[in-house]
Amino acid sequence: MALFLRKHTGTPFKHAQVLSRSFAVRGVEMPSTDFQPAEFKGMPYDEARAAHAKNLFPHVSERMLLYKRPVYLTQGHMQWLWDSEGKRYLDLFAGIATCGVGHCHPKITESIQDQASKLVHCSNLYINAKQAEYAEKLLTKLPEKYNRVYFVNSGSEANDFAMTMMRVYTGSWDIIGLRNAYHGASPTTLGITNMGQYKFPTPQNFGCHTIPNPDVYKGIWGGKNCRDSPVQADRDCDCAEGVCEATDLYLGQLEDVLTNVTPPKVAGFFGEPIQGVGGSVQYPRDFLQKTYKKIHARGGLCVADEVQTGFGRTGSHYWGFQGAGLNPDIIVCAKTIANGLPMACVITTKEIADSMNVALPFNTYSSNPVSCAAAITALDVIDEEGLQENCQRVGTYCLEELSKIRDDYEIVGDVRGKGLMIGIEMVADKKTRAPLQPERVGDIIERTKDYGVLFGKGGRFGQVLRIKPPMNVTKEDIDFGLAVLRQSIEEHLAQ
Repeated sequence: MALFLRKHTGTPFKHAQVLSRSFAVRGVEMPSTDFQPAEFKGMPYDEARAAHAKNLFPHVSERMLLYKRPVYLTQGHMQWLWDSEGKRYLDLFAGIATCGVGHCHPKITESIQDQASKLVHCSNLYINAKQAEYAEKLLTKLPEKYNRVYFVNSGSEANDFAMTMMRVYTGSWDIIGLRNAYHGASPTTLGITNMGQYKFPTPQNFGCHTIPNPDVYKGIWGGKNCRDSPVQADRDCDCAEGVCEATDLYLGQLEDVLTNVTPPKVAGFFGEPIQGVGGSVQYPRDFLQKTYKKIHARGGLCVADEVQTGFGRTGSHYWGFQGAGLNPDIIVCAKTIANGLPMACVITTKEIADSMNVALPFNTYSSNPVSCAAAITALDVIDEEGLQENCQRVGTYCLEELSKIRDDYEIVGDVRGKGLMIGIEMVADKKTRAPLQPERVGDIIERTKDYGVLFGKGGRFGQVLRIKPPMNVTKEDIDFGLAVLRQSIEEHLAQ
């Protein structure tokens, strides 16, 4: 079955015609690359798709796939991906912000190959040079008080461990989180993951409580000038200039839970500096700072979930919590940490880490030397290539250009984010801010995919397009991606 793409003229042309050259959308050319992918000789598309549907759990083979015609990826290089037929894509999602320094970055590939030829596995029963080296290097990127690291396999597992640590250290059970937050899908983290599509009809982790999400675009309160972003919500509010009353109103909801729902002492608060899966939602200024003060006053710990915001992605700072002016007790990292290899970590102080000595935490793969080798190199690449600065520069440019798209189309309700952690909220009605129907969002991203650009999706109803690319993307890449987005929106509205 031939895949067809459309130029901005509306004229269809066959997939094979664009395999070896760039093409233009709205007069903007797909940026070129000198990288030549290897010829793919694996399982053909139709066979792979059939095997995928036959053998995997239905949620993997059906519900998780983004497109009607799923993309069969076979090779990647930096911000580019190729499918089984040789078509090139600009990746603006990076595996949910995971390949932060680029797909198959040559330096990381070299470090993986070198380590794999020496030692592939080493559990915590032995000393692992790569684990020791990475822990030392990672802690130099953090304030001095953070001096203990525990490695695990995934962000879910790291958040799970952080929840246990909060409870063990404080001797309290109750943890407070935000609605619309995603922190993992383990039986424990489902207690603080508050998005209905991830909930199973089983008992959730009791002792977890939620407060309304302080979303200044579609929450109860909020409006213009509330958030730390180059682009503000297009929503009127009654706040005086330079004053955000929404912060204290949302804090009132937290105070209500602390007064009426939890005991006087709590285990703590769990939150992302910017929500990721929830749709790049940003809170009112100072909300997290004041939340931390209230939680600390109740004897609790505060966790910064940096799974998506860490390692320079937000541009202004290396960590999201720094940009929000926070002093967390526990930090959780994953995704970009090893640029796609399974790895995550929990970072805290010696005092809090020592509280875990009442039992024996263990993880078979937590000290994997290959993942640690990749993680060491990722830190080097971020510094050497100025990727944090690139996030600030290119991300700000992207947000400013997206604000023009928001102003031009009625179905684009909000644009938000910092650095290269960006959300575009699609709406059925700008006044009510009702989410655009899933099938309509699906049609738009199907078109962007056909033009060679991969966006992500997020939000409770899948209504938020997510831009979280490899952090090396250029302004030229963004220009092409946004030209494709414009064209896809216009085609969708015209049909």
